[in-house]
Amino acid sequence: MTLYIGLMSGTSLDGVDGALAQFHGDAMATIAATYLAFPPALRAELMTLQASGANEIEREALAANQLAQYYAQCVAQLLRESGKQPQDVRAVAVHGQTIRHRPELGFTRQTNNPALLAELCGIDVIADFRSRDIAAGGQGAPLVPAFHQALFGKAGQTRVVANIGGIANISVLRGDGSAIGFDTGPGNVLMDGWIHRHRQQEYDADGAWAASGKLIPELLSALLTEPYLALPAPKSTGRDLFHMDWLDARLAAHTQAAPADVQRTLTQYTAVTLADAIKAHGDGADAAYICGGGAYNSVLMDALGRELGTQVMVASTQALGVAPNRVEALAFAWLGYRFSERLAGNLPSVTGAKGDRVLGALYPR
Repeated sequence: MTLYIGLMSGTSLDGVDGALAQFHGDAMATIAATYLAFPPALRAELMTLQASGANEIEREALAANQLAQYYAQCVAQLLRESGKQPQDVRAVAVHGQTIRHRPELGFTRQTNNPALLAELCGIDVIADFRSRDIAAGGQGAPLVPAFHQALFGKAGQTRVVANIGGIANISVLRGDGSAIGFDTGPGNVLMDGWIHRHRQQEYDADGAWAASGKLIPELLSALLTEPYLALPAPKSTGRDLFHMDWLDARLAAHTQAAPADVQRTLTQYTAVTLADAIKAHGDGADAAYICGGGAYNSVLMDALGRELGTQVMVASTQALGVAPNRVEALAFAWLGYRFSERLAGNLPSVTGAKGDRVLGALYPR
């Protein structure tokens, strides 16, 4: 039996999720899980680094050092909660913070300092999980469908697992063991940006602000014209496309709209784009299991349920035994395990890579 720690900080830029998992062959058990919020200054700098700016190479390096410090704190917290020592853990598998994702140009960039993290933790660190898939002609994302297949797949039954983080993605896990998946479009990223602009809040807790507003059908129709939505899979996206300037351009014809109504419409936009992808690709699935922060937004979950209708039940991954906010951190613990065993971590049917690839790079303690 071996122990791995997975660390994930996603497009929402809110903080880092950590999970300590035990592996015995292909069987995995969660030992501990935790969350550490980013301080406002670090979150603001990571947000600024999403676009080019003055002195960005130095600023990114300094932000990476700060990230390593917070990752190390998260590791220490997991060790304390589990009663484990650094020598008990085979490796820390860390995603880093995506600041650019341009697979069409042959690169993706996850800010991180894994060498510093290894120094701080005294544990081997595995990082840089996306670049090998991109080198093999893939999108480098989403990576979680391979984990979803391993954890949630069931022989003879088609299941859909959807992660709603900053960006939303789906995994269609077929009963024959095959799987497809892709980024469907915005998850929380536009909703988070809009509420931060108008109410200085990081996210719309349980969709309460959206619930106070009314849908703007014309705005929803304008949002749905985004060409990315019609692209065939494999495909992936991020803040490089879905950002506040993108939203502002589509709001130009709705300058008098009440902010709460825009929030309600953005929530519906995430629900519609996700439901459309599930209906188009999830033939035979009678349930969609949701993970990520969006699973805790009841307004969004209800909207998704209405869009999918009575034929597809909407539930969180808690129904499958895993808390929605733990899935991605566990996915990276699993990817770390796969790297150590020299097993493929990607699914070419999802990313479009030329074949199976071992993902990651090792920074020994």
